[in-house]
Amino acid sequence: MTASGRSAEPEVIWARPPRTGRGPRPAHTRDSIAAEAVKIADAEGIEAVSMRRVAAAVGAGTMSLYNYVPRKEDLYELMVDAVSGEYELAAPTGDWRADFTGLARQTRQLMHRHPWLPGLLTPVYGFSPHALRYLEHCLACLAPLDVPPGEKLELIAAVNGTVAAYAANELAMAERARTLPWSEDAERRARTAYLGSRLATGEYPLLASALSAATPEVVAPDLDAAFDRSMERLLAGWG
Repeated sequence: MTASGRSAEPEVIWARPPRTGRGPRPAHTRDSIAAEAVKIADAEGIEAVSMRRVAAAVGAGTMSLYNYVPRKEDLYELMVDAVSGEYELAAPTGDWRADFTGLARQTRQLMHRHPWLPGLLTPVYGFSPHALRYLEHCLACLAPLDVPPGEKLELIAAVNGTVAAYAANELAMAERARTLPWSEDAERRARTAYLGSRLATGEYPLLASALSAATPEVVAPDLDAAFDRSMERLLAGWG
């Protein structure tokens, strides 16, 4: 047992009853607790999520919240599962690449709606109710792909990892831009001028040649189009 009286042994929140302890009918649910935690994280960041804040939001005492959610890590798992329920899982079309591109777009949008999500993603949380529903849907979409089942799971992981990295970079850049005392255009002009001065020295001929031949999509990419190209290249290597 830990100092707080909770078990130090690993537990799976989904294997526990929705509420422990005796007493009247439960006043709260895991869904309502997760929803309030998600609201706090969306508005103030994951650092603002605490058992005390969530308890206050649902109208419970902090200690009574532990009857529903024994650890903060379990609260995080409830949050990840809650937002995973936002996927719209349409019937597979038979074109697995198109289906996976659509899922990747949804994942990216999900991460932009919940900027804290990339930082919480871990395979440990991959077997919650909504995550299992998502994985089952992914495998249904991959039915036409003639590779072993284990490789299909690897593909799902590769797509999700790529999307998470892409979205995390976008979110970090947006947060940086938000805190700068100048505009993004002003910084871009300053950095472009500096880069031009370095290329003019002749010390980087390969880079200078590559940039001179680059298309506008590379120099000033449309992020949505760039994302789709990244997914296309990733999926092209399978099957």
